[in-house]
Amino acid sequence: RIWIRDDEYSANAVIVSTGAQSLMLGLEAEQRLIGHGLSTCATCDGFFFRGHEIAVVGGGDSAIEEATFLTKFADKVTIIHRRDELRASKIMQDRAVANPKIEFLWNSRVTEIFGETSVSGVEVTNTAEGAVWTLPVTGLFVAIGHRPNTDLFTGQLDLDDNGYIRTAADGTATNIPGVFACGDVQDH
Repeated sequence: RIWIRDDEYSANAVIVSTGAQSLMLGLEAEQRLIGHGLSTCATCDGFFFRGHEIAVVGGGDSAIEEATFLTKFADKVTIIHRRDELRASKIMQDRAVANPKIEFLWNSRVTEIFGETSVSGVEVTNTAEGAVWTLPVTGLFVAIGHRPNTDLFTGQLDLDDNGYIRTAADGTATNIPGVFACGDVQDH
Protein backbone atom coordinates (compact mmCIF):
# COMPACT_ATOMS: atom_id res chain seq x y z
CA ARG A 1 0.00 0.00 0.00
CA ILE A 2 1.11 3.51 -0.75
CA TRP A 3 -0.41 6.83 0.17
CA ILE A 4 -0.40 9.55 -2.46
CA ARG A 5 -1.67 12.76 -0.95
CA ASP A 6 -4.87 11.62 0.83
CA ASP A 7 -5.61 8.58 -1.33
CA GLU A 8 -4.52 5.05 -0.52
CA TYR A 9 -3.61 2.69 -3.34
CA SER A 10 -3.03 -1.04 -3.09
CA ALA A 11 -1.13 -3.23 -5.55
CA ASN A 12 1.22 -6.19 -5.64
CA ALA A 13 3.89 -3.92 -7.04
CA VAL A 14 4.28 -0.25 -7.86
CA ILE A 15 6.77 1.15 -10.35
CA VAL A 16 7.57 4.82 -9.86
CA SER A 17 8.65 6.42 -13.14
CA THR A 18 7.62 10.04 -12.69
CA GLY A 19 10.76 11.39 -14.39
CA ALA A 20 12.49 14.70 -13.86
CA GLN A 21 12.06 18.28 -15.01
CA SER A 22 14.78 20.22 -16.75
CA LEU A 23 16.18 23.11 -14.77
CA MET A 24 15.79 26.43 -16.54
CA LEU A 25 17.66 29.74 -16.44
CA GLY A 26 14.84 31.65 -14.75
CA LEU A 27 14.42 34.20 -17.54
CA GLU A 28 11.05 35.68 -18.51
CA ALA A 29 11.39 34.72 -22.18
CA GLU A 30 11.71 31.01 -21.41
CA GLN A 31 7.96 30.52 -20.96
CA ARG A 32 7.22 32.29 -24.24
CA LEU A 33 9.96 30.68 -26.32
CA ILE A 34 10.04 27.06 -25.11
CA GLY A 35 9.34 25.04 -28.24
CA HIS A 36 10.07 28.07 -30.44
CA GLY A 37 13.84 27.92 -30.61
CA LEU A 38 14.32 27.19 -26.91
CA SER A 39 14.65 23.53 -25.97
CA THR A 40 15.89 21.19 -23.28
CA CYS A 41 16.20 18.14 -25.56
CA ALA A 42 18.64 17.96 -28.46
CA THR A 43 17.50 14.53 -29.64
CA CYS A 44 13.88 15.77 -29.65
CA ASP A 45 14.43 19.08 -31.43
CA GLY A 46 17.89 19.07 -33.03
CA PHE A 47 16.68 18.40 -36.58
CA PHE A 48 14.76 21.70 -36.56
CA PHE A 49 18.11 23.52 -36.54
CA ARG A 50 19.69 22.21 -39.74
CA GLY A 51 22.03 24.93 -41.02
CA HIS A 52 21.53 27.20 -37.98
CA GLU A 53 23.90 28.71 -35.45
CA ILE A 54 22.78 27.68 -31.98
CA ALA A 55 23.97 27.68 -28.37
CA VAL A 56 23.98 25.18 -25.51
CA VAL A 57 24.08 26.32 -21.88
CA GLY A 58 25.90 24.04 -19.46
CA GLY A 59 29.20 22.33 -18.79
CA GLY A 60 28.41 18.80 -17.64
CA ASP A 61 28.23 15.55 -19.57
CA SER A 62 24.64 16.20 -20.67
CA ALA A 63 25.43 19.63 -22.11
CA ILE A 64 28.51 18.38 -23.96
CA GLU A 65 26.65 15.35 -25.28
CA GLU A 66 23.81 17.60 -26.49
CA ALA A 67 26.24 20.01 -28.17
CA THR A 68 28.09 17.19 -29.91
CA PHE A 69 24.81 15.67 -31.12
CA LEU A 70 23.61 19.05 -32.40
CA THR A 71 26.64 19.38 -34.70
CA LYS A 72 24.93 16.78 -36.92
CA PHE A 73 22.44 19.50 -37.84
CA ALA A 74 23.71 22.97 -36.92
CA ASP A 75 26.48 24.83 -38.73
CA LYS A 76 27.86 26.09 -35.43
CA VAL A 77 27.23 25.27 -31.76
CA THR A 78 28.44 27.61 -29.04
CA ILE A 79 28.71 26.15 -25.55
CA ILE A 80 28.08 28.82 -22.91
CA HIS A 81 29.50 27.86 -19.53
CA ARG A 82 29.62 29.90 -16.34
CA ARG A 83 33.04 28.60 -15.31
CA ASP A 84 36.46 28.45 -16.97
CA GLU A 85 36.46 24.66 -17.20
CA LEU A 86 33.90 21.96 -17.90
CA ARG A 87 32.53 19.48 -15.37
CA ALA A 88 32.06 16.90 -18.13
CA SER A 89 34.18 13.76 -18.28
CA LYS A 90 37.56 14.00 -20.02
CA ILE A 91 36.44 11.91 -23.00
CA MET A 92 33.37 14.12 -23.54
CA GLN A 93 35.49 17.26 -23.28
CA ASP A 94 38.03 15.91 -25.76
CA ARG A 95 35.28 15.13 -28.31
CA ALA A 96 33.81 18.61 -28.01
CA VAL A 97 37.14 20.43 -28.21
CA ALA A 98 38.11 18.41 -31.29
CA ASN A 99 34.83 19.17 -33.07
CA PRO A 100 35.34 22.07 -35.50
CA LYS A 101 31.66 23.07 -35.25
CA ILE A 102 31.85 23.68 -31.49
CA GLU A 103 33.06 26.91 -29.88
CA PHE A 104 33.18 27.81 -26.19
CA LEU A 105 32.26 30.93 -24.23
CA TRP A 106 33.92 30.54 -20.84
CA ASN A 107 32.96 32.40 -17.66
CA SER A 108 29.70 33.37 -19.30
CA ARG A 109 26.00 33.13 -18.67
CA VAL A 110 22.85 33.87 -20.65
CA THR A 111 21.13 36.89 -19.11
CA GLU A 112 18.39 37.44 -21.72
CA ILE A 113 16.79 35.56 -24.60
CA PHE A 114 15.65 37.68 -27.56
CA GLY A 115 12.72 37.05 -29.87
CA GLU A 116 8.97 37.53 -29.76
CA THR A 117 7.81 34.36 -31.51
CA SER A 118 11.12 32.50 -31.87
CA VAL A 119 14.67 32.80 -30.55
CA SER A 120 16.64 35.46 -32.44
CA GLY A 121 19.62 35.78 -30.10
CA VAL A 122 20.82 35.75 -26.52
CA GLU A 123 22.45 38.31 -24.28
CA VAL A 124 25.62 36.90 -22.75
CA THR A 125 27.35 38.34 -19.70
CA ASN A 126 30.95 37.49 -18.88
CA THR A 127 31.05 36.55 -15.19
CA ALA A 128 34.71 37.51 -14.77
CA GLU A 129 34.81 40.88 -16.52
CA GLY A 130 31.15 41.94 -16.68
CA ALA A 131 31.21 42.47 -20.45
CA VAL A 132 27.80 42.06 -22.12
CA TRP A 133 27.16 41.22 -25.77
CA THR A 134 24.55 39.67 -28.06
CA LEU A 135 25.12 36.25 -29.59
CA PRO A 136 22.99 35.93 -32.76
CA VAL A 137 21.62 32.38 -32.49
CA THR A 138 18.30 30.93 -33.62
CA GLY A 139 18.29 28.13 -31.09
CA LEU A 140 19.14 27.75 -27.42
CA PHE A 141 19.40 24.42 -25.61
CA VAL A 142 19.43 24.53 -21.82
CA ALA A 143 21.31 21.60 -20.25
CA ILE A 144 22.00 22.68 -16.68
CA GLY A 145 20.48 19.76 -14.82
CA HIS A 146 17.21 18.24 -13.69
CA ARG A 147 14.93 18.15 -10.69
CA PRO A 148 13.28 14.78 -10.06
CA ASN A 149 9.48 14.65 -9.79
CA THR A 150 9.43 13.13 -6.31
CA ASP A 151 7.57 15.66 -4.17
CA LEU A 152 4.61 13.32 -3.69
CA PHE A 153 6.92 10.60 -2.30
CA THR A 154 8.64 12.74 0.35
CA GLY A 155 8.42 11.01 3.71
CA GLN A 156 7.49 7.67 2.16
CA LEU A 157 10.38 6.66 -0.07
CA ASP A 158 14.05 7.22 0.73
CA LEU A 159 15.34 10.18 -1.29
CA ASP A 160 18.92 11.33 -1.68
CA ASP A 161 20.07 14.89 -1.00
CA ASN A 162 19.02 15.96 -4.51
CA GLY A 163 15.54 14.45 -4.24
CA TYR A 164 16.16 11.35 -6.37
CA ILE A 165 14.66 8.07 -5.15
CA ARG A 166 17.25 5.75 -3.63
CA THR A 167 17.26 2.27 -5.10
CA ALA A 168 19.23 -0.87 -4.36
CA ALA A 169 22.67 -1.06 -5.96
CA ASP A 170 22.30 -2.28 -9.56
CA GLY A 171 18.55 -2.57 -9.09
CA THR A 172 15.24 -0.78 -8.93
CA ALA A 173 13.97 -1.78 -5.46
CA THR A 174 13.22 1.07 -3.04
CA ASN A 175 13.09 1.00 0.74
CA ILE A 176 9.46 -0.24 0.60
CA PRO A 177 9.01 -3.89 -0.48
CA GLY A 178 7.11 -4.09 -3.76
CA VAL A 179 7.84 -0.47 -4.73
CA PHE A 180 10.36 0.03 -7.50
CA ALA A 181 11.73 3.13 -9.22
CA CYS A 182 13.22 3.51 -12.69
CA GLY A 183 14.38 6.17 -15.09
CA ASP A 184 15.15 9.81 -14.37
CA VAL A 185 13.32 9.73 -11.03
CA GLN A 186 16.19 7.66 -9.59
CA ASP A 187 19.02 8.11 -12.05
CA HIS A 188 21.02 11.35 -11.97
